[in-house]
Amino acid sequence: MSNTKVLPLLEPDAAEAVPPCCPPLTERPLSAEEAERTAAMFKALGDPVRLRLFSLVASHEGGEACVCDISDVGVSQPTVSHHLKKLKEAGLLASERRGTWVYYRVEPSVVAAMAQMLKIA
Repeated sequence: MSNTKVLPLLEPDAAEAVPPCCPPLTERPLSAEEAERTAAMFKALGDPVRLRLFSLVASHEGGEACVCDISDVGVSQPTVSHHLKKLKEAGLLASERRGTWVYYRVEPSVVAAMAQMLKIA
């Protein structure tokens, strides 16, 4: 008999969900609120360690990564946790605790909205 247990995926609470970013830059000027929200996302990605962590999660097999698999980015573990927290606060990553490990995944709707905003042509 196996000790393996299948756990259901949890949907984020509506309060935690990050609203889509903004319309394409060429469509209309951003409102103050849209600019604030968008700046927070780009600011989170403006740090080289955060951008690398984001890339590691995004490119990881299965679309999610255990913090134990992505912590070798040249900084200490507490610093990795800090940067992952900032990416999560910006709405770029979602996380789920499984036992003693935390698994991160990219929030595809937010990334798609950011890509749409930057679409010029």
